[in-house]
Amino acid sequence: MLDAVSESKAPAGSQPTRSSAQTRRVAAIDIGTNSTHLLVASVDTTLGTFSIEQAEKSTTRLGERDPDSGELTPAGMQRGYETLRRFRDLAISHDVEQIVTAATSAVREAPNGREFLQSIQDGLGMDVDLVSGPEEARLIYLGVLSGMSFGDRPHLLLDIGGGSTELILADGRDARALTSTRVGAVRLQRDFVKDDPIPPQRRSFLQAFIQGSLEPAVDKVHRRIKPGEIPVLVATSGTAMAIGALAASEDDRPPLKLHGYRVSRQRLDRVVEKLVTMTPEQRRDLSPINDRRAEIIVPGALILQTTMQMLGVDELVLSERALREGLIVDWMLRHGLLEDRFSFQSSIRQRTVIHQVQRFAVNQRRAERVATHALSLYDATEGLMHQDDGQGRELLWAAAMLHACGQHINLSAYHKHSWYLIRHGELLGYSEAEHLMVAAIARYHRRSLPKKRHESWQALVTRDNRRRVSEMALLLRLAAALDRRPEPVVASLRVNTTPDVLDLVLVPERLNQNLSLEQWSLESCAEVVREASGVKLRVSVQG
Repeated sequence: MLDAVSESKAPAGSQPTRSSAQTRRVAAIDIGTNSTHLLVASVDTTLGTFSIEQAEKSTTRLGERDPDSGELTPAGMQRGYETLRRFRDLAISHDVEQIVTAATSAVREAPNGREFLQSIQDGLGMDVDLVSGPEEARLIYLGVLSGMSFGDRPHLLLDIGGGSTELILADGRDARALTSTRVGAVRLQRDFVKDDPIPPQRRSFLQAFIQGSLEPAVDKVHRRIKPGEIPVLVATSGTAMAIGALAASEDDRPPLKLHGYRVSRQRLDRVVEKLVTMTPEQRRDLSPINDRRAEIIVPGALILQTTMQMLGVDELVLSERALREGLIVDWMLRHGLLEDRFSFQSSIRQRTVIHQVQRFAVNQRRAERVATHALSLYDATEGLMHQDDGQGRELLWAAAMLHACGQHINLSAYHKHSWYLIRHGELLGYSEAEHLMVAAIARYHRRSLPKKRHESWQALVTRDNRRRVSEMALLLRLAAALDRRPEPVVASLRVNTTPDVLDLVLVPERLNQNLSLEQWSLESCAEVVREASGVKLRVSVQG
């Protein structure tokens, strides 16, 4: 799977036909609160660039959830399902090699959101990833960065969605702050707007609510701005583009494209004042606004206006690129097709794991030793201990680095606490499914094998994911069994395999070093290895 998204391969018989060896086609689908978007991109592997071949949008309104239960409604799920069917078929008709798909706040928050995604997987064969708020913010950053030069100045990126608003402080090298707040155009319209036009008192309440909601995010980015820096505010999303189009209509010669168009705070205020006093019917008559946008643009405009005031900036720049382009960039990063200004982002998985290692006070040197042994076992036991296609290797490394993070809570049952900490921690660059697998691999590296009643096992919804966790956890169990002392005593492992035997030879750090403790520890894993894989484990020490 991809850094922050799942991938769905085209069915057999529809393999991509590329115009040249330098071109690869990929599709991205963004399942939002109000709309679902499709992009089909042509990736130039030589230049490390991409161009959009086709863009489609459908107003699926998943954010119109049941007012009592908060669940996605049957009508909304049906709209979403049919849209995804069309988008999948359209993407396949373009001979894309992969479809990367992500769902955001509406599905993320709904109690039946995962059931909806399971129905998509069962019915359409598409694995949809459920991205977290910070991960959504990171993808937005990648998307904006792909179409805008940041130069030497920091940028504040503002994306107003239907269910959440992302505010990011970033430069051309990395994102300094990723925030996601549960305030969006659809959410505010649904929860607070009963009369339209909005009465003055209700408008004041909405502005106060927006300000209170966004204060933690604004405070966070303010703290990360260095003295003397003047950030550039970049606004993206349907709300920002619609307001930008209204502002641009005042120009004598409106721009042909809104990407890069600048809107002053004074002009924004004029547009917002105009929108707030209009009825939905009057707003529908405005050419840049479609019927659905006319219903939700006022709450979205108030978010934009209030955020601009809170940040103390006098101008914003519009970006047509956002999360869906970020999905394309993320795919390119995972496939080694981008370097230069994206090179730092390509290590996001490693950096976020190390951050958690430090946060949970894990002994990093010992964790790295375990990870090294685990990867050696992975590489040497393909076909015997695992049938993995390569995706599990990174998950195994992450789990090995974090497997002991629960020790400071409870030493005897630390594997369970490690699962909880990893599961509820922040792993940027990992999909929701991958995040769950990392946590479960750490959970099952010791004590009992997985059981159906375990919450950590039930969270793994597909058979392939459970198989991968079982195989990687067994390798981690062996690697962790070697970690018996504070200082290293095992220099390396020599691995020999036959169809049903795993023969491990321990190579000591020093000649004639006593490794009886490590040998005993590994041999104690033999019964579990046999039960889980049918493989006989033999352990010896190099003489």
